[in-house]
Amino acid sequence: MKTVIKKETLQFLKKLKRNNNREWFNSNKELYLAAHENFLDFTQALIDGISIFDKSVLGVQAKKCVFRIYRDIRFSKNKSPYKINFGAAISSADGRNLLGGYYLHISPEGSFLAGGAYKPQSEQLLAIRQEVSSNADDFKKIINNKTFKKNFGEISGDKLSSAPKGFDKNDPMLEYLKLKDFVMMHYIDEKTVLSNNFINYCVRIYKSMVPFNKFINEPIKEKHLK
Repeated sequence: MKTVIKKETLQFLKKLKRNNNREWFNSNKELYLAAHENFLDFTQALIDGISIFDKSVLGVQAKKCVFRIYRDIRFSKNKSPYKINFGAAISSADGRNLLGGYYLHISPEGSFLAGGAYKPQSEQLLAIRQEVSSNADDFKKIINNKTFKKNFGEISGDKLSSAPKGFDKNDPMLEYLKLKDFVMMHYIDEKTVLSNNFINYCVRIYKSMVPFNKFINEPIKEKHLK
């Protein structure tokens, strides 16, 4: 039987959105555990699907990819104790989490698939920017690809207002060099999330991320993962 996101999993998140407090959560712990188990199973099936075309994720365990549902509220004005989404970040099994990979986000507020590098460390960001500047034609070929455009549109991410330190303000790739994140986003509706074919849908979208991930990961591997 094909692994799916169950309707009950989204229903749990919707209920949590309306009752984001410890009392309700503790009283409905069994709903959380069932939804969490479903998301873990789906994530593992997703890893297995991705590993067919990206061998770097072979052996990755879903439990190490799925984020905790508990929010860190120490420095936040929003004191709601729980996230109202399930999320998983899938990347190579070296344990250092420096490489761009694949992200799954399921929420009643909006679900999406993402890839690339989100908030990379300064050394990794510099390596990506240098690669974009030095290999502009290869980069533009990837992001202007018809399938890339259809699935992701433009690259997403926070952006500097001026040229980053060490880069020429007249660099023809300046608008990309200003990026602080290099992220691909693909938004999905609830009907798609709950469809029987969602696992194959995700794998197809993630496969189209491979050229971009490879481009940004190569300089990181070369300079920081020796």
